[in-house]
Amino acid sequence: MRSGLLTLLSLAVPATAGELSLSSPIDCDLNGPCYIQQYVDHDPSKGASDFACSGLSYDGHKGTDFALPSYDMIDDGVDVLASATGVVAGLRDGIEDVRFSRDRAAALKGRECGNGVVLRHPDGWETQYCHLRQGSVTVVRGQTVQKGDVLGEVGMSGRAEFPHVHLSVRHKGAVIDPFDPDGTITCGAVETDTLWTDLPPYRAGGIVNIGTSGAVPDFSDIRANTVMGPDESSDALVIYAFLFGTQKGDVIHLVLEGPDETVIKKDIQLERSQAQSFRAIGKKRGRKNWPKGDYTGTATLLRQDQIIDSQSLSLSLP
Repeated sequence: MRSGLLTLLSLAVPATAGELSLSSPIDCDLNGPCYIQQYVDHDPSKGASDFACSGLSYDGHKGTDFALPSYDMIDDGVDVLASATGVVAGLRDGIEDVRFSRDRAAALKGRECGNGVVLRHPDGWETQYCHLRQGSVTVVRGQTVQKGDVLGEVGMSGRAEFPHVHLSVRHKGAVIDPFDPDGTITCGAVETDTLWTDLPPYRAGGIVNIGTSGAVPDFSDIRANTVMGPDESSDALVIYAFLFGTQKGDVIHLVLEGPDETVIKKDIQLERSQAQSFRAIGKKRGRKNWPKGDYTGTATLLRQDQIIDSQSLSLSLP
């Protein structure tokens, strides 16, 4: 995490918060299950810093990523909403929802946004919505849409490694961070001058979800929400946590407790900063099956000995 002495890049000419008023572009609670994975990059070097001088960004990122916790929610259909009243100036649909990999970069050149919509607003403002679900775009070019109208659904089209809608805000072609429209951040200070009607919650990293299984799961299964839970004869009993925005030195505390003093517990210190990751602990089954009854699990993420997120679960082995 960068210190308060970080020189921040002013992304554009100063803009006052009253010039454009934005609402959330995703029809999902950002306190969970959905969350903001990444913000606009304010670091002019090859590093990255979000508006809070933390690491929830990557080099050159020009928008805000509103994320779903798992791939299966794409099929559920989560609406992408117009953040402000405007006119549809551009759109694209028809690109499949496939997690981005380097071997697809050439095929997606010029279409990194995937399926998307651009809205034009008064006084030179634009908002752009990227990575929409294939076949979900509901508007047409030239149509006037009101704030909160449905534009499509969240997907994973284009250059997207997780399901989300990427919101870019521009004023006369220049990138604007809606959390810091005038580019005058003071690290550690609370931003009050923003473009948001209702300020979305800022989570400086956290736990996407937690679960249990009969073996250490693959990350792809965690992302897809297809991990199978344990039963009394499982070879192992495992608790895992899906994490986002973690920093080097963070600690994830995992505990699973059950009948007959069955306890699995460990603190894991994270060795590097990661946008998304998971950690798991477990115990192999002995000669006997796992005790029947109720189990409880907890995952707690700590940063500099301060709790920044915690989740709990319960399960029963009949």
